[in-house]
Amino acid sequence: MAKSKAILIDITKCIGCKSCEAACKQLRGFPQDSEAKLSPTAYTIVEEHGDRFVRRMCMNCQDPACASACLVGALKKTDLGPVTYDSSKCIGCRYCLVACPFNVPRYQWAKLAPFVTRCDMCYARQAKGEQPACVEACPVQASIVGWRDELLEEAQRRILSDCKYVKHI
Repeated sequence: MAKSKAILIDITKCIGCKSCEAACKQLRGFPQDSEAKLSPTAYTIVEEHGDRFVRRMCMNCQDPACASACLVGALKKTDLGPVTYDSSKCIGCRYCLVACPFNVPRYQWAKLAPFVTRCDMCYARQAKGEQPACVEACPVQASIVGWRDELLEEAQRRILSDCKYVKHI
C-alpha cells in the first residue's frame, strides 16, 4: 500500500478530558453519555489506568483482519488509510467481530436491522482535507493525524528523546 494516513495517540499527553469521545459522538449524532467500553454508540473511549489515560478505538490496521474476514467486501481498507464499512453489502455474518484481534467492531444487537459499527477515522472528513473529529477536539494534541510513515518517525523520535517513554529495543 502507498502512503496512508494514521493517528498517533500519545498517552503521556492525554489529560482524560474525553473531548475526543464527545466530538465523535456529536459528529455521529450519538447520545453524549460517557461509556466505559466501546459500543455501537461509542467509537472511541478513554480508559483510566492508574494515573494514565488510554484511548481505545479502531486502529484502522495496515492489514485489517476484519476486512480480510469479510466475505462480501463490506469492510475495505482505503488508499487514504481508514477502513470503511458499506452497510449495503453487509450480510450480518459478524465474522469481522471474531476476526479483529483487538475486539473493536460492535454489532447493533438492539436494532431490527442491525449493522456493524466502528471508527473509520472520519473518512468523509479526511477525504475533504479535514482532521478526524477526535483529533481536532483534543486540547493537548495527545492525538495527531498524518502520514503513517511520518507518524512512525515522530513516535520513534519521542521515545528516544524523552525518558518518560518506555524504550523498546
